[in-house]
Amino acid sequence: MNDQGGSTRKRTGGRLKHFRNRRKYELGREAAETQVGEPRFRKIEVRGTSRKVRALATNVANVSVDGETVETTIEDVVENDANPNYVRRNIVTKGAVIETGEGLARVTSRPGQTGQVNAVAIE
Repeated sequence: MNDQGGSTRKRTGGRLKHFRNRRKYELGREAAETQVGEPRFRKIEVRGTSRKVRALATNVANVSVDGETVETTIEDVVENDANPNYVRRNIVTKGAVIETGEGLARVTSRPGQTGQVNAVAIE
């Protein structure tokens, strides 16, 4: 169970006393790790009455070129500062540089949270 609660250690490195159990609102989930490929999505229920759409795989990106937005295909992941292994595994995250039909672009959205890839063209 992924726990998003507070740290179990003090600023000095000492252990903090356990004073209660984990709470539902501290629950974390596995990362979506959106891959390049045939589009696959998953809807998840979140706090309140909302829902999130997780992109598990996608090959479509909305790329902004000179103020105009164009829908294009994702061909490859060129660079990903989040994790060097993500480039080999073709995983798209925010900040990743992708190769598209419009050229290279940097991802500005979070595909695992919004279900879509928005990007800005780079020279």
